[in-house]
Amino acid sequence: MLDMLFALCRPLLGAIDPEQAHELTLRSLEAGVYPRSHGPEDPRLATTTWGLAFPNPLGMAAGFDKDARVAGPVLGMGLGFAEIGTVTPKPQPGNPRPRVFRLVRDGALINRLGFNNGGHAAALARLQRRLPAGIVGINVGANKDATDRSADYVEGIRCFYDVASYFTINISSPNTPGLRDLQAPAALDDLLARVLAARSELTAAGNPSRPIVVKLAPDLAEADLEPIVRVLTARGVDGIAIGNTTLSRVGVSDPVLAKQAGGVSGRPLFHRSTVLLARVHQLTAGRIPLIGIGGIHSGATAIAKIEAGATLLQLYTGLVFEGPGLVARIKHDLVHYVEDRGLRRLVDAVGCRAGEWAGKPLDG
Repeated sequence: MLDMLFALCRPLLGAIDPEQAHELTLRSLEAGVYPRSHGPEDPRLATTTWGLAFPNPLGMAAGFDKDARVAGPVLGMGLGFAEIGTVTPKPQPGNPRPRVFRLVRDGALINRLGFNNGGHAAALARLQRRLPAGIVGINVGANKDATDRSADYVEGIRCFYDVASYFTINISSPNTPGLRDLQAPAALDDLLARVLAARSELTAAGNPSRPIVVKLAPDLAEADLEPIVRVLTARGVDGIAIGNTTLSRVGVSDPVLAKQAGGVSGRPLFHRSTVLLARVHQLTAGRIPLIGIGGIHSGATAIAKIEAGATLLQLYTGLVFEGPGLVARIKHDLVHYVEDRGLRRLVDAVGCRAGEWAGKPLDG
């Protein structure tokens, strides 16, 4: 039924500007018009990570709900967690439109949104009015005009500490000039020192400790990956998310759209992001939980991410092209995967093919 409804609506959504289609989707969720998940979750898909009980490993990636408008409905669709943001201290409009482009043949998007969002205060007010039951992560970023970007991340931690299940430090967007420079080891070490010090102050005041996840770009040079992971490990981050959109145009078939500035998400990103995921899993010896992001559009691609080293997964572009029924289809395939391999739990498969994936070239 869900797939049929999506098939009927898809021509309409595809005929309008991508941002308008996204806004219509958000308004539908706000109005309560969305597919509900029915029946209990299969306990074999559950995982307890960072002390948080995820009912299944599928989450909504940042970028979908930048302003904390629909975290409850997202969880109601059957996802195991939701991540709002990226949210910055001050509201900002982002880059000029048009700034989102569909690559239908490739199951991909190009965006150069530039952290468009309503700022900390507006998102916090929404979450304080209606914080849903379930796991809600807060993805924090820096304003484009910030003179001290690390201070913006610290401000995000302090602002949302009472409502966040966990935090994601987004230093991987290609659409804010200079943001990815924070991935350089020295800059990253300084940023994490300040973020973790803020968390320590909050926990010393009697607050629970909130997990800190760092989101890396899929465009890291191979030589840079090990020193970056060394910093993350030394600072004791709780998780690593891999990755964001890519500046690579490998897998983009439309030569005109390929010239549009911005990051590519969706199917062309799958291989590169999965290889990088596996390499990080190996560099951390599987000791740090990883969130696999990029190109998940089926049960098979979700399984590949898990086998490469992901404990948790995040979707966004796949839902744009496959519809909301994708969530149930992936969970169905994950259950069959567990049964076919005689596993006790899905997490028992995490990293089982990391070595194979890590040995592949980044661009396939």
